[in-house]
Amino acid sequence: MSCAWTQGYSGKSFSGARFRYTAACAVTGAQASLFVGIAMNGQNVFAGAYVDRHGHMRTDPDWLHASIQSNQSWFVPVWGDKCLAAGEPVRSVLLRRETAAQFINDEEIIFLGMYRDSPAFAIGIDASTPEPFLDLGQFHDLRYLGSVLPADEANLAAHARALVIWHRVQKYCGLCGTMTRAESGGNSRKCDNQQCGTTIFPRVDPAIIVLVSRGDHCLLGRQKDWPEGRYSTIAGFVEPGESLEDAVAREVFEETNVKVGEIRYDSSQPWPFPSALMLGFFAEAESEDIKLNDGELEDARWFTHKEMTSGFPKLPYRVSIARKLVDTWMSTNDHH
Repeated sequence: MSCAWTQGYSGKSFSGARFRYTAACAVTGAQASLFVGIAMNGQNVFAGAYVDRHGHMRTDPDWLHASIQSNQSWFVPVWGDKCLAAGEPVRSVLLRRETAAQFINDEEIIFLGMYRDSPAFAIGIDASTPEPFLDLGQFHDLRYLGSVLPADEANLAAHARALVIWHRVQKYCGLCGTMTRAESGGNSRKCDNQQCGTTIFPRVDPAIIVLVSRGDHCLLGRQKDWPEGRYSTIAGFVEPGESLEDAVAREVFEETNVKVGEIRYDSSQPWPFPSALMLGFFAEAESEDIKLNDGELEDARWFTHKEMTSGFPKLPYRVSIARKLVDTWMSTNDHH
């Protein structure tokens, strides 16, 4: 169950409409300590505890009902799989209830948590619906938004998108086929069949992503459908009954025939496309000969530090943990 990929956005430019600030909605401003992309503390894009998930309030129906009715709450619209943004510089557009009311289903609440001292909810809008809120902004791919939004806004958008998509595909119970309903503020779903009553929790798919090195060389690969010259780190899903370290060793060998020894954890990144959690590692290679064992990759090769700064290969997109792993390896004194 291998899958090597480069994370990132395909490169569209943004030409958002200028935004008129009203009492009904707001383009959130960046706090001084937040920066686009990787934050000062080294967090990966989409990561960070910027939303207080307020887990203890998920089971308080009275509080949830009052909050979703309040015009002081935030609503994060997700149209299909895209999120709303506007302005120069680009900022998320968060709505108040009076603006978002036609798309809010009070029986299918998706409570994200407390964001900037107000309750925040996600609202899913079917992609077959004509694009809404055109007077407020445009809906964009989250990969793009992750590269331009402040860290807290990117985190909120990723959270909303992930839960909206999960609810969309989890309408039925996987055990008995009965319809399910949102529970715990949309952080689980419950089968309506009393004889079944299964509780279903949001899916998260763990995947390892690893920069393999040997001396002044690092191992990168590419898939056939990637942009010309683009290479990235080795990645793949963790399989049942497998540790993260075992998954690193297996994926690298399956895709490149390279055996690894020492494995070191670096960091993680939520990657809601639709539901992955990327777990980043560094690994030391114990062999060098490359063979594309499983056909996942079109090419894999060793690159020196000098080659990595030459313009070829094209490096992973900056929004991705793959790029963070590459940049960290390139910045170490051992490779200058």
